[in-house]
Amino acid sequence: MLDLVVKGGSLIDGTGAPAQRADIGIRAGRVVAIGDVDEEAEQTIDADGRVVAPGFVDIHTHYDAQVLWDPATTPSPLHGITTVVGGNCGFTIAPIEPQDAPYLTRMLARVEGMPIEALEAGVSYDWRTFGEYLDRIEGKLAVNAGFLVGHSAIRCTVMHDDAVGNEATPAQVDTMRRVLGESLAAGGLGFSSSTSITHNDGEGNPVPSRAASRDEIVALAGVCRDHPGTTLEFIPSIPPFTDEHTALMTDMSLAANRPLNWNILVPNAARAEHAWKTLECCSYAAEHGARVIGLTIPEPMYVHISFRSGFVLDTIQGWEKPMALPPAEKLALLRDPSGRQRLREGAPRGAGFISNWSSYKVIETYAPENAGIEGRTIGDIAAERGQDPFDCMLDIVVADELRTVLLPEVAGEDDASWLLRRDLWRDPRVLVGASDSGAHLDMLSTFTYATRMIRNTVDRNLMPLEEAVHNLTDKPARLYGIRERGRVAPGWYADLVVFDPAAIRPRKVEWRNDLPGGAGRLYGEAEGIGHVVVNGTEIVRDNELTGGMPGTLLRSGRDTDTVEVPGSATA
Repeated sequence: MLDLVVKGGSLIDGTGAPAQRADIGIRAGRVVAIGDVDEEAEQTIDADGRVVAPGFVDIHTHYDAQVLWDPATTPSPLHGITTVVGGNCGFTIAPIEPQDAPYLTRMLARVEGMPIEALEAGVSYDWRTFGEYLDRIEGKLAVNAGFLVGHSAIRCTVMHDDAVGNEATPAQVDTMRRVLGESLAAGGLGFSSSTSITHNDGEGNPVPSRAASRDEIVALAGVCRDHPGTTLEFIPSIPPFTDEHTALMTDMSLAANRPLNWNILVPNAARAEHAWKTLECCSYAAEHGARVIGLTIPEPMYVHISFRSGFVLDTIQGWEKPMALPPAEKLALLRDPSGRQRLREGAPRGAGFISNWSSYKVIETYAPENAGIEGRTIGDIAAERGQDPFDCMLDIVVADELRTVLLPEVAGEDDASWLLRRDLWRDPRVLVGASDSGAHLDMLSTFTYATRMIRNTVDRNLMPLEEAVHNLTDKPARLYGIRERGRVAPGWYADLVVFDPAAIRPRKVEWRNDLPGGAGRLYGEAEGIGHVVVNGTEIVRDNELTGGMPGTLLRSGRDTDTVEVPGSATA
């Protein structure tokens, strides 16, 4: 008898092949039959009129901490995600020495927008090595999850306080290589790092990986060469990249004999040349025998700005330290006319749309004096009040004690931008992903990327649905060598999503206080997701979690195949 049969659906198998009507028989967590399946089963899912596809694969998340208190990594599976990869950008909670835990906690709260209350209440740090961290979560997952090993954590483990702002000695680099090698041998999926100016720690200083020399970064990347099933992820800077960034990513890929993916490409038809120019780094790498892939989010970026976290705002010149201040000190600064003036002076030399205060829309407020302004722009409110837009915005923020949620003007919802996205999805230098799920919890709602991509694919007739599913499943799984996942095929793991293509879409994103320590986050579910199956067990039914915990902890070599690059032999 089968454990599960999915009957009568339109099967899109993930390879890009045309859909076909087929039943799917599942036993012991794997697909054992495709076609007309008559064998009896303990459970039957009626998929008539719906699409049956492989579960979606999200290779850029930050669920390292959240998975400890939320093994379903919500809301990702509610959007059809069955496999996630964490540990990106060099930010992990292992390896770790006890003396470094306070720093890493503050760093994660700052750079990845995870509430410090949730981290302090939900992360026990009852491990030291990366392998011990993996052991801590194995067998306690609803989804499949794998984790890269982060450069900043490795630096802290080896250099402690000297990790911030200091180059490593040759002996320290050797020790870091050993620690990384042990972490990969224990199952880490690869090495991640960052040199991006957007990545600052809890004190407003550059994160540890930003102090690394070029030689250190390449040497650490090279450790992956000796460990099967590993890969590289790197954040060079805000694109487009310099020649130095391009050469570094190429050399990392060659040293490791592995592909490298970077984040993030945000296309906009008004700046289409920017997107294509950014991808020149991938072409350069290919010409030199390496492989460099850009991740792109398949929708416009809705960036919710909060002065409480200060993330993104800290990219404005001179705002790094002020945005890292504790809430009480930050409030005092924003109330002080001289403090405001110092911030105002930095803003014109800042980051483009970020300092276009008039265009900001007020999304959520808390103070009585701010009642009735939600949904309006700062420019309109300032005109009504006879104020300068910058002062008007800060008055609103101060009244709300920094809790105001603001939304800068969103670019790229026009038809031309969606066609540009479609062209980029089809470019071999690009991969769909980059959700950042688990991070920037008061800022981003890109955890909806899969359902939003399908909704727009259908509504805008961007490409065949089979091609869109291929981009969300098989392509990311093959880049990471995730074994027997990303397709619906005989003998492969039964990770499935059953959805109604006419109804699938994200629900409204709202605030939810459901994190440890009473902290909150942006949260949103989906419509049209009938069933999500992981390793043959249903974890979502009719848009609701079932409580099932069938997920696999993905360990390199055991659960991943080695993906090499063409020119590695000459590296």
